[in-house]
Amino acid sequence: MDVEKKIQSLREELQQHNYNYYVLDKPQISDYEFDMKLKELQELEEKYPEFQDENSPTRRVGGAVTKNFETVVHDHRMYSLSNSYSKEELEDWEKRIRKIVEGKVQYVCELKYDGASISLTYENGRLKKAVTRGDGFQGDDVTNNVRTIRSVPLKLKGDYPEKFDIRGEIILPYEGFAKMNAERVEIGEEPYANPRNTASGSLKLQDSAEVSKRPLECLLYSIVGNNTGITTQYEGLEKAREWGFKVPEESELKDSIEEVLKYINYWDEHRHDLPYETDGVVVKVNNIHQQEELGHTAKSPRWAMAYKFKAEQESTKLKKITYQVGRTGAITPVANLEPVQLAGTVVKRASLHNADQIEKLDVREGDTVFVEKGGEIIPKIVGVDFAKRDPDSEPTQYATHCPECNTELVRNEGEAQHYCPNTNGCPPQITGRIQHYISRKAMDIEGLGGETVALLVNADLIGNYADLYTLKKEDVLPLERMADKSAENLINGIEKSKEVPFERVLFALGIRYVGETVAKKLAKHFKNIDALMAASEEELINLDEIGERIAWSVVDFFKNEENRENVQRLREYGVQLEISAEKLANQTDKLEGNTFVISGVFEKVSRNDLKKLIEDNGGKVSSSISSKTNYLVAGENMGPSKLAKAEKLGTNIISEDDFLAMVN
Repeated sequence: MDVEKKIQSLREELQQHNYNYYVLDKPQISDYEFDMKLKELQELEEKYPEFQDENSPTRRVGGAVTKNFETVVHDHRMYSLSNSYSKEELEDWEKRIRKIVEGKVQYVCELKYDGASISLTYENGRLKKAVTRGDGFQGDDVTNNVRTIRSVPLKLKGDYPEKFDIRGEIILPYEGFAKMNAERVEIGEEPYANPRNTASGSLKLQDSAEVSKRPLECLLYSIVGNNTGITTQYEGLEKAREWGFKVPEESELKDSIEEVLKYINYWDEHRHDLPYETDGVVVKVNNIHQQEELGHTAKSPRWAMAYKFKAEQESTKLKKITYQVGRTGAITPVANLEPVQLAGTVVKRASLHNADQIEKLDVREGDTVFVEKGGEIIPKIVGVDFAKRDPDSEPTQYATHCPECNTELVRNEGEAQHYCPNTNGCPPQITGRIQHYISRKAMDIEGLGGETVALLVNADLIGNYADLYTLKKEDVLPLERMADKSAENLINGIEKSKEVPFERVLFALGIRYVGETVAKKLAKHFKNIDALMAASEEELINLDEIGERIAWSVVDFFKNEENRENVQRLREYGVQLEISAEKLANQTDKLEGNTFVISGVFEKVSRNDLKKLIEDNGGKVSSSISSKTNYLVAGENMGPSKLAKAEKLGTNIISEDDFLAMVN
């Protein structure tokens, strides 16, 4: 046998043994025999480097070092899931589905594993890249580290599509986690807090050889891509298994919400029998066509719902209530607790939300309180053990002045939170606004983190985000832990931020209530900052989905002389304050004032492309037909009741070709 064939034969044999062991859990040779074959392959690859392959089983042992993880834009956005905590919420979700889709609806139930989300891209059956969720639009390229995870196939088998993404969760099984901690304790190091954080942290280790030593697993749950040939979620799970992925066997297909609830109740009781952490069940509409009909909200798919198991709860003593100031001046009361172990982490602080919540629960310093960690990252206080209360305790008097600048707090009518009105003189507000400006979803300034912002503010080098563009390398070099290369990266990152598109700059400005989605809407409508600054509250309210609160906040922001001055400075420094000519060329107002519903299967353009065409031409896409619907774009196999409703309301029913003629 020639060398190339021998190398290929060894790779195929090792890949099969790897699959038997890590995916099927049915090893057919001993660990020693496996190691000997792997060693033989390594020696051959070293001797004949012309036959190197990035997806060889020898790459599992790691060795590649990544200093900086490159940011990669997802081909298909990674949405987060909506959560439900009760039978009623799940039933309400089903009612919403029934209003939009017709015919039989089946559901796939999958256990919700608590780990680090990952998107794997395969081309021609080979692992091309692995990217973390990040903010859903873009994440970090961690391919070198993910290659070391034995349950991630480097090469697929069967009838896989030419290119696709598959999403999953990288987890650390209890057994492996316990073993890792036992080894750490033995050498005198602190044990890791919980499997989830350890799995997530492993993906960002610089040395992939270190990652390869950790017993990580990757459980896959969703195939994404064009022309995959997959018509249902359940079929996707079965296909993924056939191609070599580790897909949990616990997933089941159900015909009704009643069956879904039985599945949830079973696993709520039996989840502790599993080898991994799970905190709930994800319920998905099975039919992919129905999923497309349902579409997405700004944050999550309408066709999926995460049912969260009841949170763990512990009691501990509340030592002191302190107050935090956010970047918008919002005051958040924080309970400082005697440390308590909760859901795998030690909890020392919990949110009390606002004055109303403190009054409602009658929480006082010195109380024994019940702390819960549910869907939220930050634990919360859910009650007081009144039997243990000191009879001399006094009700909590909420703060009247800002803990940072001593300005008297204000509380607007109809709002739950108190605010510090000293916008431009309160240190946490100054730092917080700049930290928001540089954050990933906003300007995404590489080389500049929250701690460095605080150092820059404390050193009087910057007082607002416009000051960032005046910084020079020699200004930042004296800062703590700032090396020559770091200083250079920081200045380069600030310079590169001048290329960030207008909608993200608008979000970065930190206008209260203007999140990513609202910023996109405002940027698209007004096209540039000057038009937005000149807009009246009435003009803003007339915009779809812009309410009085947002309109007031935008007008109030631009009334402030310092804010207007900062915008002018950003303009002078070259920051993008208008939609680019390229984007404008693709946008018109041909469909302005018209609402469209898309239903059925289309031949010339995909549903997503249809939605984009509508929005790019000034129209609005809705998921259900109402008296406000102007056009129903009808494809093949659309539901009869949707058609009947459109006819009854006198909605214009047009074909795919009719629509394309409208916009071209």
